[in-house]
Amino acid sequence: MKHQQRNLIFYVSTILVFIMVLYMIISMGKHLEEGRQIVRTTADTSSWVQFTESIHHNFIHPLATLLVQILVIIFAARAFGWMSSKIGQPAVIGEIIAGIVLGPSLVGMYFPDIFNAIFPAQSLPNLSILSQIGLILFMFVVGMELDLSILKNKAQDAVVISHASIILPFALGFALAYFIYPQFAPQNIEFVSFALFLGIAMSITAFPVLARIIQERKMHKTRLGSIIITCAAADDITAWTILAAVIAIVKAGSAESALFTMLLSLLYVLTMIYLVRPFLKRVGDIHSSRENLNKPIVALFFFVLLLSAFATEVIGIHALFGAFMAGAIMPQNEKFRNVFIEKVEDIALVLLLPLFFVFTGLRTQIGLLNDVNLWLITLGIILVATIGKFVGSAIAARYVGQTWRESLIIGALMNTRGLMELVVLNIGYDLGVLGPEIFAMMVIMALVTTFTTAPAIELINWIYKHKPENESETATPVIVGKLRRLISFGHPQSGKKLYRIAHLLKSEPGQNDVTAMHLSISNNVHAFKEDAFMSESFQPIMQEAALSNDLLETVYKPTRDLDADIALEANSGKYEILLIGLGSSIFEGSILGRLLGLPGKMMHPSLLLNSVKQIDRIFDESPFNQRTQHLLSLTHIPVGILVDKNFETANHVLVLIIHPNDEKIRHFTKRMALHGNNTVVEQDLRNLPSNELHSKNLSLAEVVNQTLDSFNWEKFDLVVMSLESWKAAIDNQDTWLEKAPSVLLFGNLDKLP
Repeated sequence: MKHQQRNLIFYVSTILVFIMVLYMIISMGKHLEEGRQIVRTTADTSSWVQFTESIHHNFIHPLATLLVQILVIIFAARAFGWMSSKIGQPAVIGEIIAGIVLGPSLVGMYFPDIFNAIFPAQSLPNLSILSQIGLILFMFVVGMELDLSILKNKAQDAVVISHASIILPFALGFALAYFIYPQFAPQNIEFVSFALFLGIAMSITAFPVLARIIQERKMHKTRLGSIIITCAAADDITAWTILAAVIAIVKAGSAESALFTMLLSLLYVLTMIYLVRPFLKRVGDIHSSRENLNKPIVALFFFVLLLSAFATEVIGIHALFGAFMAGAIMPQNEKFRNVFIEKVEDIALVLLLPLFFVFTGLRTQIGLLNDVNLWLITLGIILVATIGKFVGSAIAARYVGQTWRESLIIGALMNTRGLMELVVLNIGYDLGVLGPEIFAMMVIMALVTTFTTAPAIELINWIYKHKPENESETATPVIVGKLRRLISFGHPQSGKKLYRIAHLLKSEPGQNDVTAMHLSISNNVHAFKEDAFMSESFQPIMQEAALSNDLLETVYKPTRDLDADIALEANSGKYEILLIGLGSSIFEGSILGRLLGLPGKMMHPSLLLNSVKQIDRIFDESPFNQRTQHLLSLTHIPVGILVDKNFETANHVLVLIIHPNDEKIRHFTKRMALHGNNTVVEQDLRNLPSNELHSKNLSLAEVVNQTLDSFNWEKFDLVVMSLESWKAAIDNQDTWLEKAPSVLLFGNLDKLP
């Protein structure tokens, strides 16, 4: 106590001395003002007015304005992206719509004061530069995502399909330019420049969005998915090369000047491939791990990125091509790319890229399309773009030997434009080739063609649903007599423990019909690191299956909604029980968390309160949190939930029958008894002696608690009971819960056939 008093006296004394010294210096400094024309605030201005004027001045400061813009943009982009994913569309659709909503088409039109306060005209150059930096980082990641090795394996078919998907829409775009040039081309733009940009805008495919759709539909490990990814990669490389040539022609103004630009561009490409790439490969091989990838090495690679972007900007083929090229020549070392992508993607995709969407939205003035004829022309642009890309890809795919179903799916996916289309359109807008009206029409075309991709695939699959093909994505046939189990796990070690539970439930010796599924929260761009991530995630569970001499099917895909995708797989008709592990977090349940891209990691008030109050951990880990309840409500089959207390083996299992409906768990526990090395003991607590209840004046729940509390729990490795009985024990805060080992809970028992 005395020590604290001394500290307080010292602290107060130091502050007082400091104030006195400052006062003396200020008093002496006043004499230095003599002879100077000091401007002071007028005495009639109140302190409150001075304060509010200061706040207003700070608010309209360029930095404060930019920070407010970033806050509004990120929130709107995440909100619309989340809503878009809820209706089965890529998040990029929602993010583009967010930009249009915040722009003059909606907020600017109906709430001009708010629009001018958040996006004043003088602030737009700062927002433009920052969005371009985000776009440079994004194109760098896109370049790294391209696995050029796949082009070697399927180059012939891919190049035919890819180039057909460019040539036909490019030609149609050229033809369309002939009809709309007089009305929509800026006055100082030549026809060739206008037609070239319209042609390349029609030809673009959004590789990142396409890869995302293929992943979500679990097509990435199929032959068809591999072909489509290869086509998109070839399309990206070809389209960006053509775009660089088009930019050079437009900027140069004459054929001779354009030729010099193209020769300089060729020299740049050769330098990057034959000089820079081998050097980076040696550096990447040495510094491939997270520990070795130190700040100087990261700085070196960023230096290459920025230098490459600067070089292409100076040459005249745009900085984005340089960023894309820098990403493409990065070391092919898988570990290196995984580590480096993680360092770049969050800042690029979450913080900076949404700025580009909104900046595009600020340029998109849908209000200019105020005439029926203009909307008819927009519809014509959409039709020309769709016919060119869809038909060109589909016919070429059919020609090289794909079935009609595969060809149509390839055409639908290659018609996806998304973000890459916006990049091309913004370049055209910046160069003055595209005017405001045609720019708005083309943005609408990009939205519509991307939005229709998923419905088009569903329609094609529905048409061919009676003609199943020999693809690995076709449904697993029903096997009578087996219990088909689905394991959904997050942490690899949790998956291994869930597999041991699934192995206990197998119906026949030597047979094991188990599927292990791992979902990971993913951004739009992440096709490259999938194989390495899958291998790391499934390794423990695969080793466990190998020890049991069992075959195991694995399912992996990125997701933006864990609960919905787990339930979707569980309800596919291929499984009879879902096994999950119990996890709790104080970040569960709020809509805000989902909008910010944190599914399953949201702030849940009750769990936060429990953590603050330090309530006993066993009660915090009740499965009756919002997420588990939500998952149970979505799932149409029984669910087994492992409450893990360092679970290892289940040689001695205790089955608790407490409530009338608990008999249904015997549907599963009787399978455990088939294992020769397992001891399964059933304890039926429904018919306890009535004299105990009357003599001690206890309720049935209290007698059950006392009975279980006196058990010798050290004899058992695992307790099996129904979810309802566990809930009752949690609500009563039964003391035996702390003594019990790991518990396997069975829920949704009413879903049993």
